[in-house]
Amino acid sequence: MTDGRALAISAHGLHVSRGGRWVIRGLDLSLAEGESLAIIGANGSGKSTLLSLVAGLLPLDSGDLQVFGAPPRAGRRDVAIAFQDARLMNWRSALRNVTLPLEVGDERRSVADEAVRADAERALARVGAAAVAQRSPTELSGGERQRIALARALVRTPRLILLDEPFSALDALTRDRLDEELPDVVGDASLLFVTHDIDEALLVADRVAVLGSSGTIVAEAPGLRGLPAARRRAALGDSGPAAHRQSLREIGRAHV
Repeated sequence: MTDGRALAISAHGLHVSRGGRWVIRGLDLSLAEGESLAIIGANGSGKSTLLSLVAGLLPLDSGDLQVFGAPPRAGRRDVAIAFQDARLMNWRSALRNVTLPLEVGDERRSVADEAVRADAERALARVGAAAVAQRSPTELSGGERQRIALARALVRTPRLILLDEPFSALDALTRDRLDEELPDVVGDASLLFVTHDIDEALLVADRVAVLGSSGTIVAEAPGLRGLPAARRRAALGDSGPAAHRQSLREIGRAHV
């Protein structure tokens, strides 16, 4: 549902094959500007492939895919992606990992530029990691490393953020905290979030979609992002969200 808003992502009839089999087959998808959509599905269902398509990192076999009205292209300034593995450079400080997107690509701004450092410091503050700016990634906890990776994705103020199970390797307490903070961190940007965890999907998204083993979206349900932060997790036990969760779980099992 886009409610008449302009589209961040418009996908029709997407087909992608890998190793002689269809990973995505006939997929249709839309994401409005400012909307958050979580994709859940079993391993191998094509969730990460979908993100890579939107990021311009993989080619389509067929279909039409538009990102803000244009074909996807790697390196776009207004699209950012972060993965389960934080992929930090251990020889650079946390701050200089965040400045990296500003030093490459079309911008090629110098890290000596005070404005570059200020942009990175704002991104770190936005994810609650300002205190570790000068530390090496080797000195950081898993949760801190993921905050740095998220700050790096946010530093260019993207209009679309793509997150590929970014918190799945973290301990439960850290993951819960980041899940609760993420909707506010993302702000007005559009978010496409991939996870295998139904509760996490409901917490961070306006909508949740199940990607089945057939490579298509097989079900959707509303998420809880629109609720105040203090209400989201408590609302998982309410009758409506609880029913959505059970329905999504059953559909997911049926399409593994």
